[in-house]
Amino acid sequence: MSNSFDDIEQFDDDYKSKTQLKREMEALQKLGARLIDQKPDFLAKLPLSDKLLAALEESKRIKQREAKRRHLQFIGKLMRDVDAEQIQQALDRQEAGTQAYVQHFHKLERWRDQLIDDDAQITPFMAEYPDADRQHLRQLLRNARKEAAQNKPPASSRKLFKYIRDLDENG
Repeated sequence: MSNSFDDIEQFDDDYKSKTQLKREMEALQKLGARLIDQKPDFLAKLPLSDKLLAALEESKRIKQREAKRRHLQFIGKLMRDVDAEQIQQALDRQEAGTQAYVQHFHKLERWRDQLIDDDAQITPFMAEYPDADRQHLRQLLRNARKEAAQNKPPASSRKLFKYIRDLDENG
């Protein structure tokens, strides 16, 4: 029986090539880089060591490119001791929630813009938001159109959006 590396790989399930280890370290560094931009309250919910939290906070102060690269490597090294899969899932959930929020926000903006552009949109809007006060809605629309015609800041348009958002949240 020969004693080559192929034989070792075949019998040792835990064996990882140098390339595989390097890929895993780079993945941890990328995950750590995503954590740098997160808010402290979100980071507090994750199973992170105090040393890693301190390193993430420190990275915000580092400006020089090479120092930042080395610090990311250090964060990647610290990431070896945490449950990377759990952190990845938490980040993915947060980003999915953010995307859903942005899409919902755009939907409300479209309602505002359609209502300002066309009075015929009031009926479908009232169908979707039956608690809306038609008279108040029309007044907000008149004011928003008047401001737009006079090239004034869109204060009434903002009030209209706030009214639509409140209806959506309470409805």
